[in-house]
Amino acid sequence: MLKKLILGLGVVALFAACTASKNKQEATALKDGKHFGAMVTTKDAITYDQLIPKMAKVDSMPAKVTGEVVAVCQKKGCWMTLQSAQPGKPEMRVTFKDYAFFMPKDLSGKKVVVDGFARVEVTPVEVLRHFAQDAGKSAEEIAQITEPKRELTFEAAGVLVLD
Repeated sequence: MLKKLILGLGVVALFAACTASKNKQEATALKDGKHFGAMVTTKDAITYDQLIPKMAKVDSMPAKVTGEVVAVCQKKGCWMTLQSAQPGKPEMRVTFKDYAFFMPKDLSGKKVVVDGFARVEVTPVEVLRHFAQDAGKSAEEIAQITEPKRELTFEAAGVLVLD
């Protein structure tokens, strides 16, 4: 009986040590200034331009997407937008799962990989105005937002900054 108890405690201690080591490695990797949230690689990532036609057929899907950042929330870094390489295509707003991490405010112009879930949603006027305020838009620009917007959005579990 005592041997089983000691063996059981040993297994628990070993598991705890391995988990702590893994968590420490992940925490270290996530603090390198390039990774935010869950670990992300470039493997199997598609471009934002490749995502657009895929989303024409569905309301939501898991995805890993590369794109260029054009704007970041200037209050906290709690959202960013990616732009298409094709002129005239809409930008995609990226938020972060469970509000668990924020992006640097100076990320505009950088290429990123986001891993998470793409959705086509209707964003209400009050939320659009909130985003405009976070982006530093003028009171006149914010007042011009009077209708909800159907748009492609993305909830990222993790982000990798490429440059």
